[in-house]
Amino acid sequence: MSNPVIIFGATGAVGRALSQRLLDTGQPLHLIGRDADALGSMAKKFNASSAVCDVLDEDAIRTSIDAYPANDCAGLAFCIGSIVLKPLRAASSNDFMQTYQLNVVAAALAIQQCATRLKRGNGSVVLFSSIAASQGFHNHSVIAAAKAGIIGLTVALAAELAPQVRVNCIAPSLSKSAMAKSLTDNERTAENIARQHPLPRLGRPDDHAALAAFLLNPDSSWITGQTLHVDGGRSCVSLPG
Repeated sequence: MSNPVIIFGATGAVGRALSQRLLDTGQPLHLIGRDADALGSMAKKFNASSAVCDVLDEDAIRTSIDAYPANDCAGLAFCIGSIVLKPLRAASSNDFMQTYQLNVVAAALAIQQCATRLKRGNGSVVLFSSIAASQGFHNHSVIAAAKAGIIGLTVALAAELAPQVRVNCIAPSLSKSAMAKSLTDNERTAENIARQHPLPRLGRPDDHAALAAFLLNPDSSWITGQTLHVDGGRSCVSLPG
């Protein structure tokens, strides 16, 4: 049996979809999440080890990795993020700092804590950015700045951890999830946003999980340092008109 893959944010929409995909291939998992009840239920169903963790707590990140049951690690997916939408005039320094801490610093610390295991296992790391890191949208200054940081982190760690560890990044467009509920629950808003994509729908968790599973698999063994867009073409295809 192969070494486990660590999934941070396992109880979120993408984390859960990725866990299911990996489980279907027989991949052992170590699940990490903030919701103790949801995590416990999921770990039992998936026959996986688990650890409760608030990634804004550096000690909790360390403890969650220490609970990992093996010396080698096949991969790590950091499926944690946020959507902070507000105009610059309303954004506070705390908005910027906490968003950066959650999206970038926590990811870096998680990889740092697992780096030795990843190197032993010739593992793969998958991070999540956003289309907003490369496309300008109103009211996105807080989250776009943090998500751009993830892209920088990806290329830096791809260089630093090579050749034993590959590091790649997925940049989604708006997808259906609890985090995006304020946008996707409004039918008119959701339809308007969907029409802005050349493939005119919102993303689904499994759209991103499918690519993440591939990047964690040895089939992608010559891919590192990349940011791959799963966005219905919105980042690179212009619509008529």
